[in-house]
Amino acid sequence: MALYPVIMAGGSGTRFWPLSRQARPKQFLPLASKQPLITDTASRLKGLSPVKNTFIVCGPQHAKNAARLVKGLPKGNLLVEPVARNTAPAIALAAVVVAARDPKGILVVLPSDHHVADVAAFKNTLAEAARIAEGGHIVTLGIKPHGPETGYGYIQVGDALSGGGRAVRAFKEKPDLETARQYVSSGEYLWNGGIFVFRADVILDAFAKHMPEMKKGLAALQQAVGKRTFGAVLKKVFPKLPSISIDYGVMEKASNIAVLPGDFGWSDVGSFAAIPEVRPADAKGNVVSGDSAVVVDCERCVILADERPLAVVGLSDVVVVDSGDAVLVVPREKSQDVRKVVEALKARKLQKYL
Repeated sequence: MALYPVIMAGGSGTRFWPLSRQARPKQFLPLASKQPLITDTASRLKGLSPVKNTFIVCGPQHAKNAARLVKGLPKGNLLVEPVARNTAPAIALAAVVVAARDPKGILVVLPSDHHVADVAAFKNTLAEAARIAEGGHIVTLGIKPHGPETGYGYIQVGDALSGGGRAVRAFKEKPDLETARQYVSSGEYLWNGGIFVFRADVILDAFAKHMPEMKKGLAALQQAVGKRTFGAVLKKVFPKLPSISIDYGVMEKASNIAVLPGDFGWSDVGSFAAIPEVRPADAKGNVVSGDSAVVVDCERCVILADERPLAVVGLSDVVVVDSGDAVLVVPREKSQDVRKVVEALKARKLQKYL
């Protein structure tokens, strides 16, 4: 049973401005450790699968950076989308390439910008998911919730399956707070972490069955894979594929879905407010980065300094970020609204800050 990790690196990361920019989105930032998130993602796969079996799917603007940050990645394992078309086409592209090498090879699809605290438990969960996927199931990892989060989708869990894992009763959109509380208190729901495990042939069959509009394009890619013409065919075919997530395109339609619960210190690091989940805080709950930061009488703040002195005095529950050419100040509870800054900069045509 060979595993083929597929690291999805197409995100823009606008919630981490001013650190994230168009050329350096979230997955290329050292938010959880001293290494960029994408490097951490690849590193935690050691012992589970060799780097020669690892693939990265990303856009042309980020290809060079992605290849540089994942050491030892073979050139042919960098799959560059001509245009962004959401996760279903991106995963289908990876499945076509893997199937040409190993039709029953097992893809492990991972976001490039998440954090995992317990790497051993994570690898054990993926190994179990691969065992279930080997039997023909499309496996999604469900994260045991630690509270009523409104920023995640949820998976309603059904009965245990004979081959391992649990049946899926329903996929739920991001809920309001009261609904999230009901989900968590019921014990029937897991967070949807966007991590999938399946055989290459199984997922390609699922695309053909549940997304017939992709069938012609995928057939063209399958005929061209491994040939000199593959790049040209990809540029012609990929932009015509439907822009849709694998959740909507396949997961909510297929009958051979299994969810495997996992508890390994997972965080999607969704905004600056999540930094205390993945970095140590001081005695007053502040997370401070940068030798030039001066912090006085602050509590529960996230303070990320650049080279120049950054002084923060008497604040609570605030995010302060200096990227060298821009400064962000925002209440932690409003961290999700940082993307509105990016929209405002676009409207003002301040491209050099994007």
